[in-house]
Amino acid sequence: MLFEGKFTDDGFDNRITQLFGIRYPIIQAGMIWASGWKLASAVSNAGGLGIIGAGSMYPNVLLEHIQQCKRATNKPFAVNLPLLYPSIEEHVSHIIAEKVPIVFTSAGNPKTWTATLKEHGITVVHVVSSAKFAKKCEDAGVDAVVAEGFEAGGHNGREETTTLCLIPAVREAISIPLIAAGGIGTGRGMFAMMALGAEGVQVGSRFVCTNEASSHIAFKEAVVAAGEGDTVVTLKQLTPVRLIKNKFYQQVLDAENNCMSKTELEQLLGRARAKHGMFEGDMNEGELEIGQISSIIEKIMPAKDVVDELWMDFKHTMQAPFAY
Repeated sequence: MLFEGKFTDDGFDNRITQLFGIRYPIIQAGMIWASGWKLASAVSNAGGLGIIGAGSMYPNVLLEHIQQCKRATNKPFAVNLPLLYPSIEEHVSHIIAEKVPIVFTSAGNPKTWTATLKEHGITVVHVVSSAKFAKKCEDAGVDAVVAEGFEAGGHNGREETTTLCLIPAVREAISIPLIAAGGIGTGRGMFAMMALGAEGVQVGSRFVCTNEASSHIAFKEAVVAAGEGDTVVTLKQLTPVRLIKNKFYQQVLDAENNCMSKTELEQLLGRARAKHGMFEGDMNEGELEIGQISSIIEKIMPAKDVVDELWMDFKHTMQAPFAY
């Protein structure tokens, strides 16, 4: 076997499935405007780990999604918590009060909240884009790390390291469990990442195109229609983000080509661009965040079918890695 772990009667046994109490080492990313309680509970019920994306939620909305998720599944689920969120204290308070078992933190220093969360029995995972910051996460006491490569949707690391290069580098740097993210949308991709040293995968774009995702149907259809080269990383002066090319993207490109200042770019971005695009369905003026793997997504389907397809493809690849 190329990596640690073994198949069981109903799943897989390794450090990630043990840490989270799940059947398959498949984690659904906590994406803004897509990852509500319906998606998170569906993925958890299917044997993976579903995540509620708190980045697009006011504290009272997050509380409602946590409570709804607890009613919809008796399986473990998580909350993704961007550490730069302005109301983070209220978010943490709700997470602790509702006894959320797992928190994925991102976009900030893991030392800030890891100890507090772990004091309340919460498993903490932090998202990074470099081996350097993965090591800092281990030093901060997190239980596992997600290493996200440049192929990913949404906000990307400034290092522009691809997942293929990132995972072995992070594996060398840390001893705690490692989850790969960025450009993973098939069981074959999952197999490749685990062969490189990951013990699980985090999948985002595939779960955007599910019935349970809270993103707008027009956005889901745009993702399915996206082809090779239809996404690009832009807004590097602010925070790099991978977008589907549309009218808004062209405005950003023109602004960058005209050497607009950071302040001018912030004014162009304005407020709620991502909400307008991904949640409300404005395919022209909205910010449409998605990963490169969108080019091979062919249809919208139930989240359980995505989990099942990933798992069966992974098992098939394990048994016959060179069969196509």
